[in-house]
Amino acid sequence: MINKDLLEQYDKYLAKTYNRFMLGIVKGKKDLVYDSNGKEYIDMNSGIAVNTFGINDESWKEAVISQLNKVQHTSNLYYSEPQGQLAQLLCEKSHMKRVFFSNSGAEANECAIKTARKYSHDKYGKNRHVIISLVNSFHGRTITTLSATGQDVFHKDFDPFTPGFVYVEANNLEAIKEVIKSKEVCGILLEVIQGEGGVIPLDEHYLQDLSYLCKEEDILLIIDEIQTGIGRSGKFLSYMHHNLKPDIVTCAKGLGGGLPIGATLFNKKTEDVLDPGSHGSTFGGNPISCAGAINVVERIDNILLEEVKIKENYIREQLTDSTGIKSVSGKGLMLAVETTKPASEVIAKCMEKGVLFILAKDKVRMLPPLDISLNNLKIAIDTLKEACKV
Repeated sequence: MINKDLLEQYDKYLAKTYNRFMLGIVKGKKDLVYDSNGKEYIDMNSGIAVNTFGINDESWKEAVISQLNKVQHTSNLYYSEPQGQLAQLLCEKSHMKRVFFSNSGAEANECAIKTARKYSHDKYGKNRHVIISLVNSFHGRTITTLSATGQDVFHKDFDPFTPGFVYVEANNLEAIKEVIKSKEVCGILLEVIQGEGGVIPLDEHYLQDLSYLCKEEDILLIIDEIQTGIGRSGKFLSYMHHNLKPDIVTCAKGLGGGLPIGATLFNKKTEDVLDPGSHGSTFGGNPISCAGAINVVERIDNILLEEVKIKENYIREQLTDSTGIKSVSGKGLMLAVETTKPASEVIAKCMEKGVLFILAKDKVRMLPPLDISLNNLKIAIDTLKEACKV
């Protein structure tokens, strides 16, 4: 349910950019949220993989409030302890060398694109600026990150797009080899699991061969971990499942635990590409966002990651061969279910029964808090199974 006055405010004053569910969330605790009538829902999407430890998490909240009582913002013309601490944590856990902080996944990807082009320009000169991305990818909603996104559905109405992007079919190494013959390619941008494309993992052998090709041709491998990162896949970052060594990695969503923050991580090859004046962000590395992110990153340990894998196995065991379910794709607690019924119909039925799922193209997507209780997970999956029955 939703408050009538709130509905009128949205209808009158907000841009009509979202197809919203008829549900107003007013409060929550961990993996549960409540509407204005007090109805309880199990949250199986955590703000689209943002609320890593759910709603109103005490540990995260204390970290944020503690920093709020010190300073809420300072310019990047000065030093900030939370920013330095978070950068060190991310580098230690990712094995990368340096970090640039921004406010969102799109901004993190913009930074990655700029860095790849500058690296190539500094080393090879002009006309080596093309970035290959994959068909069915999603990298953001700015003009440039839309240009990097390999889905026609996002390319309507906004011409002209930023030039210098070429899309190739996922898992097709020969197509990439054909494009790089031009000697214009500076980077390859990909998601190890294509999230908005339907939660589809890339092939293991393809990733290994692509990584080797990038090193051989001095083409930067850029991995978008906006949705897959920060423990979501059962590893700290999803590329770690494949022992890849990317040149640039982007993170956002779950990093802040509910506050806006993006991060672009650089390896040894790219750590010094950006110099003073080449990039910037007024709010990037905001102390409060960094404090929340420190709390999140410190808690992504081996015990939690093992729990994520256990929960994934439970979900797969329950849904495999279940009536009305065709397949389950994804990794960790980033999963999507292909259903016999229309996915939107299944999601509506689950919401009616007090469980919140969202779409990934034509699939039911689940992105619950990483520490969702086993009891609530069981209820959510049982509800999903019941809603899927034909």
